[in-house]
Amino acid sequence: MPEKKILITGASRGLGLAISNALSEEYTLILHATRKESFNNIDPKHHVLCADLSDPNELTEFCKRLKKEYGDTLYGVINNAGITFDKPIIYQPESEIDRMLQVNLKAPIMICKAVMKQFLLNKRGVIINVSSCVGETGNAFQVVYSATKAGMIALSKSLAREVSALNEEHDIRILSVAPGFIETDMTEKIPDNYRKDYLKAIPANRFGKVNEVAEVVAFLLSEKASYINGTNININGGIL
Repeated sequence: MPEKKILITGASRGLGLAISNALSEEYTLILHATRKESFNNIDPKHHVLCADLSDPNELTEFCKRLKKEYGDTLYGVINNAGITFDKPIIYQPESEIDRMLQVNLKAPIMICKAVMKQFLLNKRGVIINVSSCVGETGNAFQVVYSATKAGMIALSKSLAREVSALNEEHDIRILSVAPGFIETDMTEKIPDNYRKDYLKAIPANRFGKVNEVAEVVAFLLSEKASYINGTNININGGIL
């Protein structure tokens, strides 16, 4: 069986780090962060590939290096990196809008584009795009962020259909996961009054943990999930 390398963007903390830990024994990982200094004590079998995905030039170079250095053995992509600037859209600077669109949506699109030719040649591969519950429900003060996360769901469904149209015989799957409110640096910033309101909408009556999402991602990447394709998996405690 050929070596399976898995790219994880935004792998140095939060959900990305939890996913990395969940996959580290079974796969060889290509870990992305903006700076190499973000990583400590990396297993020598894993690789680090850094880029500021908010910079179009760095994104282009990142995709070129990904294809050149890892293209033939790349098996999976976890498009996890994402940023948000929460405020009313009327006060949102265009620079923040551009950064969210670039990191949260254009970067995953360009990474998918970069790996897809090799996936089609290999007739195998898995892409898991990390969306969010707000990509389906929307959320006040997260208009642009929510739009980018809705885009991740549409990207996954459309690309799964496109793969089938290009090659009927393949083992390529593209899907998305949509975490709800998970205990990360991002949700720590939520004011207490909003936190209480969010908890009221979650039947599980708590925020999720990063390892709960990571284990779902690990399952979806595995052969056990071989018939799950072109869909969005909610991991949100039943949020309404």
